[in-house]
Amino acid sequence: MSNIIIRDELGIKDQIIETLHTVIDPELEPASIVDIGLVYEIITKEDGTSKVIMTLTAPACPVAGQLMEEVQQKIGKLDKVKKSLVELTFEPPWTKDMMSEEAKLMLGLF
Repeated sequence: MSNIIIRDELGIKDQIIETLHTVIDPELEPASIVDIGLVYEIITKEDGTSKVIMTLTAPACPVAGQLMEEVQQKIGKLDKVKKSLVELTFEPPWTKDMMSEEAKLMLGLF
């Protein structure tokens, strides 16, 4: 999580991060998208807009739409969020080095 860029005008970064920890990539269960390093940036604006910039483990990820929709829906349910956006990026490309130590342990990569 320490590599996530956060710009939080709503003061809800902890709620957003906690919520994103509930989004699990089915291909890397039980690790969350935060633990595996898919979340690059979180932005909230005073007008209630929230934007999560994230990536995928591979450009052809079969669950891309499902993950993005789940992020958008879950963040959109937070009290101060009026509009939830998710942006997909592949810069920088995701690597296993972006995973937390905890995720690597969960997935047996040590």
